[in-house]
Amino acid sequence: MHLTHVAMAAAVTVSIAGVSYAALSPDELEATARVVADQASCRTVDAAIVAFVGANGAPPASVADLAGYVKGDITAYSIVDGVAAGPGC
Repeated sequence: MHLTHVAMAAAVTVSIAGVSYAALSPDELEATARVVADQASCRTVDAAIVAFVGANGAPPASVADLAGYVKGDITAYSIVDGVAAGPGC
């Protein structure tokens, strides 16, 4: 048997084990996915600021003003000089 055959068999075995683990714990995977999906990015907050200014003609005073423009948690962000400041900015 060649070394490449052994490596391929090992890769397939590990892949099957990973898929089997995921199939047996879907609740855990869903919870992790929801946490990641609920987090907003700096770009998302910047887009919400632009939408707010377009709708109101004035910049938002705080991120609390952007609640209707963003899905997800933006509490880690603030607005500095008209743009988002926070994680990843």
